[in-house]
Amino acid sequence: MEVICMVCYTRGWLRWGNIVTLQDALSHSGSCATGIATDMLVYSVVIPVFPFQLERLGYSHVSSLVGWLLFAYSGGLVFFTIPIAMFSERYDSRRMPLIIGLVALLVSQIMLMESPVYWLMCLARVLQGISSSVVWVVGLALLADIVPENKIGTQMGFAMMGLSLGLVIGPPVGGGLYSRFGFRAPFIVGEICTVIDLLGRLLIIETKDIDNWNVDPAALPGAYDARADLVSYGNNMIDDPTENTPLLRSSRLPPSDIASVGTADHLNGTQPSCDDAADCNQPLSLIAVVIKLARSPRALVALIITFSYGVTYTSQEPALPVRMQRLYGFDSWEVGLVFLAAVLPTIFSGPLSGWFADRKGTEWISTLCIGFALPWWIVISFRLPVWMFVTAFAIESFFSSGLNSLVSAELAAVARNSEGIGYAHIYGALNIAYGVGSAVGPVLGGQIYDRVEQGWMVLCLLSAGLLTVCLCLSFGYVGTDPLLSRLLRRIRSRKDNAEDTRSISA
Repeated sequence: MEVICMVCYTRGWLRWGNIVTLQDALSHSGSCATGIATDMLVYSVVIPVFPFQLERLGYSHVSSLVGWLLFAYSGGLVFFTIPIAMFSERYDSRRMPLIIGLVALLVSQIMLMESPVYWLMCLARVLQGISSSVVWVVGLALLADIVPENKIGTQMGFAMMGLSLGLVIGPPVGGGLYSRFGFRAPFIVGEICTVIDLLGRLLIIETKDIDNWNVDPAALPGAYDARADLVSYGNNMIDDPTENTPLLRSSRLPPSDIASVGTADHLNGTQPSCDDAADCNQPLSLIAVVIKLARSPRALVALIITFSYGVTYTSQEPALPVRMQRLYGFDSWEVGLVFLAAVLPTIFSGPLSGWFADRKGTEWISTLCIGFALPWWIVISFRLPVWMFVTAFAIESFFSSGLNSLVSAELAAVARNSEGIGYAHIYGALNIAYGVGSAVGPVLGGQIYDRVEQGWMVLCLLSAGLLTVCLCLSFGYVGTDPLLSRLLRRIRSRKDNAEDTRSISA
């Protein structure tokens, strides 16, 4: 897509403003969605395969062993997220980490495909988790770098379509290929997709590289002019991003660029100064980033929701294939079809929830998504006919997956309003929260299902309990104007009006 845009620009078919818009809308969100789809395809293609392969290798208690395999993936994801996020922000690099991550993903699949013993499978899953961390942290940061503020929810929703697409394609493809061609077949498909994605990453154009084209967007008709905006609003007004202003962090600009457009005094010939030029663009340390995030209730609640989603989603992965086999006699292909039927509706939930959040705010849609997902966890805890179970499972998945784009948009808002916090930092925290949840979930799910009577019901009720906590937190803290604050203001307003009426009557 980048190549097409540049050819059109050099031929004179597109003006600068159009090329940036076209590239932003089609290339960056599409590139991020493709990376996430590839990552989730590689992750999920083996979920219906692992239990049957471990049984073939002679292992017992396979549900617990699958849980530890999923834990290994999450462990690699969690422990390497922080250095990846800090590296990406410190060196303002997106393209090269993505390329390295995809190469690591390719190597991990080859290791896992050829593993004859369980410990080597765990090692390969750790490497797979590391590469996944790169895709999520750096990929989402790349998207947030360029997307306009009032469209961040929608674009994140489109990017999160990749998550649903990967989960839709992975399990049925993995189950069918394993049944037909054996254990290596699902991995070969994953490797082909990874190579294609790697070729696409080689074409990525980062925001910082646009300056190398020697074109000044502000000099062209119709482009956003920061200086004119500052003049019109006066010297004391901070530059306020409009709907056409990308979410470019001022902390990423060189000090000279910040000085040139940062204040209206520069327009009158006064050049702002910095006491220490080295500190003007100095990245925050890890401890400073953690402290800033810990002081933000919005960030903490978004991360708690992400952690809870990770636990609830992954706790069912080692248990569901075994339950479907014992309850309905399903093989790996049929288990894959159950995953397909349940995950297919989630392709649309991300863009829809993101679109709604851009127009009405994340506080409304996050509370609705959690509230509508909650009762279906209780429904699927009972023994149901297959069609009823799959329907309830699909409805639950639809509303739960809608939270992904909302949480990403919430964290982008936190990054915009926190000096020194970059998008790689914030999405690194997102990755850690989900990684910890997805590390706890499979082990918890496998152990409970194997060792507790009515283990499936216990898992479903545990998920319902976590969602109840998230519902309360969402009501009180999500969004620029949380629903609890609105309710309290309305109550106080009615109380004041009632007192005024009584005083007038008296």
